[in-house]
Amino acid sequence: MEPERRKTKKYTFKSLEVEELRKLGSLIVDQDKICRKYGRLLYLLRTKMEEGILSTLIHFYDSLYHCFTSLINNYCLPWKSIQVLLGYLLLEDPFIGLEQDPKPCEIAKSTHLRKGEIEKNIVTKGGLHRLPVVFLIEKALTLSQEIKEEDFEAIFSLLVYGLFLFPNTNNFVDVNAIKIFMKKNLVPTLLGDTYYSIHLKNSYGKGMVTCCTPLLYKWYISHLPDTPEFWS
Repeated sequence: MEPERRKTKKYTFKSLEVEELRKLGSLIVDQDKICRKYGRLLYLLRTKMEEGILSTLIHFYDSLYHCFTSLINNYCLPWKSIQVLLGYLLLEDPFIGLEQDPKPCEIAKSTHLRKGEIEKNIVTKGGLHRLPVVFLIEKALTLSQEIKEEDFEAIFSLLVYGLFLFPNTNNFVDVNAIKIFMKKNLVPTLLGDTYYSIHLKNSYGKGMVTCCTPLLYKWYISHLPDTPEFWS
């Protein structure tokens, strides 16, 4: 999935979208249950990142060797680290982007939406089918009020995939994010998106890291000293 290319120094996702997701996440009744089913999405959403940390990390990215260099060690972002941080297992069937678009009835089965709702709201933009974020948020809020927990959790998790893990188009969750959500095998794609975004930024001096930046942040600080003196 190609990252949005903008001339900016920021390495973070859109704060308004994340705040909206955090508000939705606060409505989840059983947070342990959703973590077991969809991974540690709430854990990543709540990450508070120290300003400047990611900028420093990306500065030390070596485009030739595809790793982060320092005076002490060189670090590669391994799939096992992503697996642990997300609470997801790596499966044998990764998303490759050539899969056929799922039918509305197939999307409905995975997202707990109705087939008619999908057919009514799905749009085509840039050659890709997409679901409007406004529609999904309104649906999630309605399900929360109706105390339909499993349905709410499915749509909330889909929104996290489309806005937080694999953002591609403003105000929409595109079909690629939906496919990955249905496959339940996000680790390979997330790892590839991370390296591609960082490589593009360092090689051409443009673009932004559009992957799940808290995931990259969590991995990086795990290699730093965990002492008050260091962080101060």
